[in-house]
Amino acid sequence: MNTFGRIFRISIFGESHGQGLGAVVDGCPPGIKLTTDDFLEDIARRNPDEVGTTPRKEKDIPELVSGVFNDMTTGAPITILFRNEDVKSEEYNKYLVLPRPGHADFVASKKYKGFNDYRGGGMFSGRLTLPIIAAGVIAKIIIAPVNINAKLISAGGSDNIEEAIKKAEAEQDSIGGVVECIAENVPIALGEPFFDGTESLISHIIFSIPGVKAVEFGAGTKAAEMRGSEFNDVYISTEGQTKTNNAGGVSGRLTNGNDLILRVTFRPPSSIGKLQRTLNFATGQEEELEVKGRHDVCFARRTPVIVEAAVAIALADMKLIDNL
Repeated sequence: MNTFGRIFRISIFGESHGQGLGAVVDGCPPGIKLTTDDFLEDIARRNPDEVGTTPRKEKDIPELVSGVFNDMTTGAPITILFRNEDVKSEEYNKYLVLPRPGHADFVASKKYKGFNDYRGGGMFSGRLTLPIIAAGVIAKIIIAPVNINAKLISAGGSDNIEEAIKKAEAEQDSIGGVVECIAENVPIALGEPFFDGTESLISHIIFSIPGVKAVEFGAGTKAAEMRGSEFNDVYISTEGQTKTNNAGGVSGRLTNGNDLILRVTFRPPSSIGKLQRTLNFATGQEEELEVKGRHDVCFARRTPVIVEAAVAIALADMKLIDNL
């Protein structure tokens, strides 16, 4: 459904063009200092004023509705609310019969029998990553001294990100990208040996981020080209440190004390300025479709902080499960 985690449990609510959206974070220990200021840096990172990002500008001021008293967590569920203000919904009515290629318009209508809020993509919108970031801020505090850093390392198949974005924008098209995330100081043996392994839990929440199409750890897909003598990480200390890190910090689905390294592949945004073809579900005929509105050329540019939050949430849950 809309909930992730066993002990550090987050629930997401709201839609892109509804009155608001947010997260309920349950299982947060009491006595953690938390104010609205703690959220502002990561929220700002999701809304960079850079080439290729949407012109929609929300204030995104977090409201701590419950679970915090005198700037300290109480142990009760923490509700974080964001208001939607910069909303322009009129363009979305036509997508009821002209579903946009690549979007969730068609499947959402089928799943919810036409009662879904389709404006701005509703609950399928990238705007719903904002509550994930908010929950991630709390998770980062819980997992300290773990330090997580993510960055966009390529876009449109190029490491010249600015040039690739400007070219796609000039052609009224869009591009995807790859985000690399590294978590340092991760405790040894987080995770479970099978279904709740480290890679499984992190991948689960990473795939909740709109546009994600692949996740790989360590050497990733290149492992298929390597021999065991190349891939195996040789131990160099009794603390589990290894000479290489092809496993990406995970052995037997448990964290092994080395840096946790993963890369996340994002698809190109579906909304583009170029004319496209789609089926008119009212007439049964193909038509040209022009998608107007405010959209990202490269949504991946805004995602490093989202990836960090997702990883932090998974690690916080694993840490609390092990009662560390």
